[in-house]
Amino acid sequence: MLLEAFDSGWIAPLGPHVDAFENEMSSYLGGCHAVALSSGTAALHLALQLVGVSRGDLVLVPTLTFVATAAAASYLGARIAFVDSTPRSWNLDPELLGEELQRRARINDLPAAVIAVDLYGQCADYAAITSMCQEYDVALVEDAAEALGARYGGRAAGTFGTAATLSFNGNKIITTSGGGMLVTADADLAQHARYLATQARDPVPHYEHRAVGYNYRLSNLLAAVGRAQLGGLDRRVERRREINVAYRQAFSGLPGLDFMPLDPAGEPTWWLTCVTIDPDTFGASPEYVRGRLEASNVEARPTWKPLHMQPAFAGCEVRGGPVAEGIFRSGLCLPSGSSLTDEQLATVIEIFFSCRGAG
Repeated sequence: MLLEAFDSGWIAPLGPHVDAFENEMSSYLGGCHAVALSSGTAALHLALQLVGVSRGDLVLVPTLTFVATAAAASYLGARIAFVDSTPRSWNLDPELLGEELQRRARINDLPAAVIAVDLYGQCADYAAITSMCQEYDVALVEDAAEALGARYGGRAAGTFGTAATLSFNGNKIITTSGGGMLVTADADLAQHARYLATQARDPVPHYEHRAVGYNYRLSNLLAAVGRAQLGGLDRRVERRREINVAYRQAFSGLPGLDFMPLDPAGEPTWWLTCVTIDPDTFGASPEYVRGRLEASNVEARPTWKPLHMQPAFAGCEVRGGPVAEGIFRSGLCLPSGSSLTDEQLATVIEIFFSCRGAG
């Protein structure tokens, strides 16, 4: 497909592969509207703008997530308040969210939007979160950047909320090198997203702009890459699940080690397999294990540092925080790529075992 895109001459941010990528993603997700964009962050920025977030509005954001989730709200000049994770899945805690919405309703300071993140390939608790957002008439945006291929209650990740966002960054399950997508069931929102993402240019022969837009559209060339990757998505997801099962079997009963909990209503992709390590029981800290892996040219990373602990968001309110802080202190993301071979997986497991009691 890539050579076909080159040969067609359609290299710019439009063309037949962009249209086809959007249609194929829509079909995969069950018939929603999809808008291919330059990044997942661009998709979040547009999604928040489309649901009505503007300067001074409040947006509630999970604290345990990548910085882009909150940065997109900052681009619009919104106020940000963070909500802690639930120990049941590490995702946004519905009980704390409910408490925060109730409190803010009393003081007449309800958020313009709630962002729910499908963390590490596992969907948030949308049964509870959607109900709460509807009760308080607050827009819900789903950040499914890490979860394409996952499901919740039999429904695909990327189909919850007024709008949802996907990422095709280089570390995601499918990649266009850089890219993303905005997904919505609302045809008018999708049409307006395309308008804003194409510099808000009016459909006239000359360049006419009644609004300020963005250069956010995905190129035809990268869309061709995405189409090729999308065709192998289910196989990639299955491999990540196999890797997660292999880790769980290898580390079963290992004192001081736990895995990211699984919500029984969901079917995660295990974009990353994450563990928590109790240094006192395991005999080594997460950082010691990470360092030993790095010394063998094996990349592992800490879990996300909670955003309420980040200097960029100093001063933002937070409800809770100890759960996310504890995950960050004890958490480690293990090698989980779909291309990981059985031999490489065995090496990771061997190194991991060699760390026990050593640090």
